[in-house]
Order: sequence, then C-alpha cells, then structure tokens
Amino acid sequence: MEWRTVVVIILVVSLCFFMIPIKVEPDKNIEDAKLFDNYVAQYNKSYKNDSAEYKERFERFQKSLRHIEKMNSFRSSQESAYYGLTGFSDLSEDEFLQRILLPDLALRGQKHTTASYYHQHFTNSVNRVKRITGVPSKFDWRDRGVVGPVRNQESCGACWAFSTIGVAESMRGNCWKEHVACAKCKFDENAFMIDCMPGGYGCQGGDICSLLSWLLVSKTGIISENVYPLTWRNDACRLSKTSAKTLEVKITDFTCDSFVNAESELLTLLVTHGPVAAAVNAISWQNYLGGVIQYHCDGSFNNMDHAVQIVGYDMEASIPHYIIKNSWGSAFGNKGYIYIAIGKNLCGKINYESIAHICAN
Repeated sequence: MEWRTVVVIILVVSLCFFMIPIKVEPDKNIEDAKLFDNYVAQYNKSYKNDSAEYKERFERFQKSLRHIEKMNSFRSSQESAYYGLTGFSDLSEDEFLQRILLPDLALRGQKHTTASYYHQHFTNSVNRVKRITGVPSKFDWRDRGVVGPVRNQESCGACWAFSTIGVAESMRGNCWKEHVACAKCKFDENAFMIDCMPGGYGCQGGDICSLLSWLLVSKTGIISENVYPLTWRNDACRLSKTSAKTLEVKITDFTCDSFVNAESELLTLLVTHGPVAAAVNAISWQNYLGGVIQYHCDGSFNNMDHAVQIVGYDMEASIPHYIIKNSWGSAFGNKGYIYIAIGKNLCGKINYESIAHICAN
C-alpha cells in the first residue's frame, strides 16, 4: 500500500473521531402551522375555510409567536408578566389598535385637561414603593363584594363605557356619604351609553370624562341591561322609549385626575373611596397571559388607547402591583385581570384617571 493511501486512511479515521455534530433545527414553519391549525380550531376563527385569509392570518400569527418569544425572554422572575397565544394573536399590531383599542383616545382626553373637573396632583414622586406610606400594604375591592363580573366588549370599542359603568356599579347607592364603595349596590352593565352618548362615539370610541360630563349635565340615569340590552354594535338610541321608573343611578359628581408623581394619593383614594376608571396604553397587552407587567409598556399621555378599572393593589407581593379589571372577557389574562407594577407609571395608569362620585335616585 502506498504511503499516500495510508495517510488518507489515517486522516479519514481521525475525522470520524473529531467530527463536530451538526444540530438540525426543526422546520419553524411546520411547527407554526400545527400551532396555527390548533389555534384556529380553539378560537373557532371564521376564516378557517378561506384559504387566502388563512394564509394572511398565519403570517401575522407567526409574527406574534416571535414577539411572544421575545417578550418572555425579558422575564426577571416567576412573578413577571408572561405571554402566549390569545384570541388577538392573529392580528397585526395595527389591527389590534384599530379593532380592539382606541387610537384617538389621547386626543379625546386632551380636551379635558383645561376643564373645571380636571385635577393635576402634585406631591413628592413615589417611584420607589418603599416611600408609599399611610395606606394598607394590600387592598382589593373584590374582597368586599363591590366589583362586578368581568365583561367582554368583543369587537365593540366601548371600553370607555364598560370601565365607567364598572365604577358606577361599585359606587352605586349613598356610598359617597360614607366615603366607601357599596357592597350591596349592584346592577348589570348596559348599552344605552353606546347608542345615546352625544357625538356618535359608540363602538368607534369615546372617553370616560366626556361620558361622565354628559351623564352629570343631562341628569341621564344609568339603565339596567335587562331594560336596554347590550348588542355590541351601534344602534339608534332608544332611551326615550324606556320608562323613567327604570332609571337606576345618576352621576352626582366626578373628577378627572392626573396622579403622575402623586401615586400615594392614588393608593389612598383606592382605599378610602373605591375603584377608579383609568385610561391606559394597552398595545403591549395583545398576547398577555398573566404575571406583573414591569417593562415595555409606555406610560406617556399621547399613547393612551384603552380604558380599564383599577380595583386594588398589592405591595406585599414580590413585585408590588395594581390590580386592573379589563373588559376582554374572563378568558383573557388572569381571569380577566391584568397586574401592573407600582411606582413607574407603566402603561400610563396614573396619567389620567376618572373618579365617579355616584348615588342612587
């Protein structure tokens, strides 16, 4: 055997021992397609038999998957917010903003900053939770039986009405006289504000302060849903056809407040008065499943696009947080609730609040 042949054999044998294994990654498209098939079936998506839309939704779904992976990579603890597939995961971010949120909410809210009912609170900054004193370390109005069930606004952009009526539900009765929310005062959500609010906002949007101002000035009473059913669409106002005897609650006073750098006042208000309605930035909530949001949720006034209720807080938790009642159904988030870290004005929850002072007819 020639020496050249021997050398080649030795080299080949050596390479067998030193060969670097190559890891073959599974095809992402195949994995994603399986996930998408299950997703479409789980949420009973209407486009399951439309091949063209199915393909478009799959591409948006894949972008959500990559975004979910990125968001989960930022988790700093087991209590941090975590993300996964929701009923909104087949929407682009712009679709989510236009269909579910209110892209012009900041513009609507801006006009209230010069109104007599708008209050800007200026106290020492409370960016560090340790500096928040004078209130219980944990407080939740749900424990006192004053918070109604989580509702689902579906594709109707009426979060402004859902959040306001949620507060009215908690504050109904002569509760303001005692400066506490009312455990026995409950009534159903209703739809008349969506149809009858001046300006034709309806499912296309509105804002908390305009609604409260209209209810107060017009002395319009809040009507039970069994009298004025919710349809999740814009309909002609039928308020004049309802009996005056069906009026349940009237707004007697309200304020719209900014608590930037006055977070201790907001906590005190939650304890001594009751839940509040708040305008927030919810664009990053599209794939939220649970945990406390600590990052990636801009709190500037100009990015407000959704309305919710703040029903309590927990400073005993490893990540102190507010308890936020949403209106996307109980299957979203943590049984319909979202948790946002205290002390950073994340998602703008202390930027622009509306507090309704309510009493019964």
